[in-house]
Amino acid sequence: MQLKYNLTDISLKEIKNMFLCDFEIYLMTTVGCNANTTAKFMQFLKRIIIIARNNGMIATDPFANYKIHMTKVDRGYLTQEDIEKLLKKQFVIKRLELVRDIFVFSCFTGLAYIDVKNLTDKEIRTSFDGKLWIMTKRQKTNVQSNILLLDVPKMILEKYKGKAIDNKLLPILSNQKMNAYLKEIGDVCEIDKDITFHLARHTFATTITLARGVPIETVSKMLGHTNITTTQIYARITDSKISNDMQALAGKLQGIEKMFRI
Repeated sequence: MQLKYNLTDISLKEIKNMFLCDFEIYLMTTVGCNANTTAKFMQFLKRIIIIARNNGMIATDPFANYKIHMTKVDRGYLTQEDIEKLLKKQFVIKRLELVRDIFVFSCFTGLAYIDVKNLTDKEIRTSFDGKLWIMTKRQKTNVQSNILLLDVPKMILEKYKGKAIDNKLLPILSNQKMNAYLKEIGDVCEIDKDITFHLARHTFATTITLARGVPIETVSKMLGHTNITTTQIYARITDSKISNDMQALAGKLQGIEKMFRI
């Protein structure tokens, strides 16, 4: 507002379609936001406008002829080969070993950074099947998420037992430091991908579960999603999954070729 209109404030009634277009250009040029970050800022503004309209503060909707565009981003995932490189690597530097271990923990549980950070022993419970499960609520959405505690994450919890503070299970670093060290780990392990902590959730959804035949409905429930559309952003259909599915189909169709007369 200061740059374009030389104002420090403006009435909601004065926000028109042109204001939205100017704001979008400002975000993408002067501020340097990418398309999706710009779209998120526009969504925040739209939410305010909706609240104002619902409370009778404004009569018209400036967003009526304005469409918010989100660009689809493929954040990728680690393959089975990548995971094996991480598991087999022996680190001399302890901080890299710690970051690797916690990242791998997330790859095998699908937990987001904040949920791993806040994980306590109260959320590790024995379920009806007699096995240990992580039963927690996602901090981001407050949605229940139940995940079977597989052998690899179980080993990691044992390794760091009693080494965290405030009754937490893992001595996790800040998200910024984790991501910085993960880039270093990627280089050391010769994994040619931009590894961030959030990549672990994509890896869990794709390589650990979906590629091994776990139904997407089950994956969605474990990730704490409220709908499968969100899960589809995380999960990818891999070539190996397609190959396994088609081989299974070929087995079921075995013998049918004998009916075919050429």
